[in-house]
Amino acid sequence: MSKNSIPRWNLDSIFPSLNSKEYKDALSEFTSGMKNLENFIDSASMMMKNSPDNFDFPIWLKSYLDSENAVSKIGRTLGTYSYLVYSVDTTNTEYLNNIAKIQELSLQFEQIEISFQQLLRANSAKLDEFFKRFPEYEEFRYLLNESLADLAHKMSPKLENLASDLQRTGGDAWSRLHEQIISNLKDESGKTFNEIRNDAYSADADLRKKSYETEIALLKQNEIAFAACLNNIKGATVALNKRRGWKNAVERALFANRLSEKSLAALVGAIEDSLPEWRKYFQKKAEYLRKNGMTASETAGTEKNKGLAFYDLFAPVGSASENEKSLLSKKWTFDEAKEYVVERYNSFSKEMGDFARNAFEKEWIDAEVRAGKVGGAYDEDFALNHESRILTNFTGAFSDIVTLAHELGHAYHFSCLKGKPCAFFSYPMTLAETASTFAETIVKQDMISKCTGNEKMQILDLDLQDTAQTLVDILSRFYFERSVFEERTDNELNSADFCRLMKAAQEKSYGDGLSLDERHEYIWAVKSHYYSPDLDFYNYPYAFGQLFGAGLYALYQKEGSAFAKRYSELLGRTGSMSCEELCKLAGFDIESKDFWKSGIDMYIKEIEEFVKLV
Repeated sequence: MSKNSIPRWNLDSIFPSLNSKEYKDALSEFTSGMKNLENFIDSASMMMKNSPDNFDFPIWLKSYLDSENAVSKIGRTLGTYSYLVYSVDTTNTEYLNNIAKIQELSLQFEQIEISFQQLLRANSAKLDEFFKRFPEYEEFRYLLNESLADLAHKMSPKLENLASDLQRTGGDAWSRLHEQIISNLKDESGKTFNEIRNDAYSADADLRKKSYETEIALLKQNEIAFAACLNNIKGATVALNKRRGWKNAVERALFANRLSEKSLAALVGAIEDSLPEWRKYFQKKAEYLRKNGMTASETAGTEKNKGLAFYDLFAPVGSASENEKSLLSKKWTFDEAKEYVVERYNSFSKEMGDFARNAFEKEWIDAEVRAGKVGGAYDEDFALNHESRILTNFTGAFSDIVTLAHELGHAYHFSCLKGKPCAFFSYPMTLAETASTFAETIVKQDMISKCTGNEKMQILDLDLQDTAQTLVDILSRFYFERSVFEERTDNELNSADFCRLMKAAQEKSYGDGLSLDERHEYIWAVKSHYYSPDLDFYNYPYAFGQLFGAGLYALYQKEGSAFAKRYSELLGRTGSMSCEELCKLAGFDIESKDFWKSGIDMYIKEIEEFVKLV
């Protein structure tokens, strides 16, 4: 790789290829491992039936958990690898077929898990004896109790198996169709959809508006397919939730996120209370762009229409000549981005800085923008050898550096779980977004502290526009998804319905902070989160992470470098308790609206400072 080139990742340390001996051996080991688990369960069932007095459940459970850990590591690694190679080449038939194969094997593993849950329920009275005899497994107490609670929302094993089998050609297939269409959309010049969306960060006002119009035109061309995908995915979820005894999709999502209804209500309520301040920010930015000739909108930022045009949400502020000199708006090389992120991580702790440098040097990051590659960014972790891989679409904007810091934060979180059983790698999204947000905050707060005048206005705007996405826009997405589930319970939904619901959600959250006639009612067709069958409400966890991260950052400012060790230990416990329990360890009561408001206050102060500078 040349000095200033944008990297693709290297997966050789995981598997050289799908056709490699290593990959085939792992497939074979996964299959034989699952057979071994089935034998474990069959033998336990026989003992319980024929000789219950001689069945030593505690020692059986210990042996099963150890064996399951080994099998889970291989299965997770195979699943992660299959998605990674597909995500950078979404039309590759070999990769698609391989995903189908892995999903089929995963069905078998899910069936084993259901059988284990039933056996666990039959012997639940012996769990206290298990923890007494094997105290080193005490950390499993929460997970085993959670497994029993999950079983209460399971259909019969036969029906669960059928539902999982049908999902491969149902929800999963609809999700892949959406992903494939989006990742291969281009305009007449050949510009990819991801590149068009990246123009939202351009200093060229006309380009922002033109790309916004192009984006909506491309989405409209495919609206029937997108609406069919979303309608059927949500329809299947409604049907399955009813059969599994969930009141609604929110209840199911709360359980998956290990969050109480009271905590969610406090979080949403605190964000709603702050909306007038965010609308003030949007309007002040719209006014600034209009006064400085930095918007292509004819009406946004005027006395009659004070709101910001949707395509100006990420518009950089500051004069063109100053922007050219600014670290915030120059075009960064990937090498410069790498050194900046490592430096910022080092400012928090040497351990975190060394981790980031290792990730860059070992080629864990795929940052090149290219056709066929999925948009956005993600981190995926490999359980077998405890490595991570990060996908981004790097264009050289400062926001891309923030994205790098964010995704590396996820990877660092995973590194803090090294040495723990695989079961603890499944921490909820709420807590998963904490480490990434904390990493972002380190980068942005450092830049804020070093900037003055015009540059400070720019970095404040960058932080506020990102935080507005995770609070205000996330709130609109939450409203939208909740309303989709409510209407989908009784009716089929088409593109017009989704646009209507999105328009209402944006009005409720953004209000007059957005221009009345320049919103984005097709944004439902863009956000891949809506199209994930297993991840309903993939939105409010970001707000949770943003504000919990802000609370942790406040602790860091108070405690200094001593906080780093406490922080890594906190991340290491995210897989073994509820959000409320973990947050209590940090001294936070998240069922109180006051806690969430204290996190928002940091950004309200930034809004006040931004308004003064403008």
